[in-house]
Amino acid sequence: MTTLFLLFNHQITPDQERDARTTLKIKTIITMPAEIQDIWSQVPPGLDKISGILEPVKSWLASQASPGDYVLIQGDFGACFIMVNLAFELGLVPVYATTCREVTEELEPDGSLKLTRRFKHQRFRIYGD
Repeated sequence: MTTLFLLFNHQITPDQERDARTTLKIKTIITMPAEIQDIWSQVPPGLDKISGILEPVKSWLASQASPGDYVLIQGDFGACFIMVNLAFELGLVPVYATTCREVTEELEPDGSLKLTRRFKHQRFRIYGD
C-alpha cells in the first residue's frame, strides 16, 4: 500500500488527489497533525537557521513514513530543501506539484486594474528528476 504524506500549506485539491491515486498509485493520503502543520506553515522569516525549528516535522515524518512512500513537499524554500534531503535519506520519494497559471486583467471603472490568477494542477514531479 503506497502512502502520500503532505508537507505543504494548502489542502490537497480534488485534481491533485485524483492524480496522486492514478499516477502515483497512492492508496492513503496523510496530512500533518495540527501542531506540525503550524510549524510548517509559519517558518519564521527572521531566523538565520531553521533546521532546529523543523525538528518536530522531521521527527514526525521519520516516525510515520516507510521507504517507498511519497511525500509532497512545498512551502518555505529552505524548509523544502531540508525536508527533501531528509526524504531521500529515509528512502522516501519527494514530489512537488506543477501548475498551469492563467492571469486575466480587467480594467475597472475607477481606472484600476484587477488581476485574477488561476492555478490548475498539472502533474507531480519527483525532486531531482
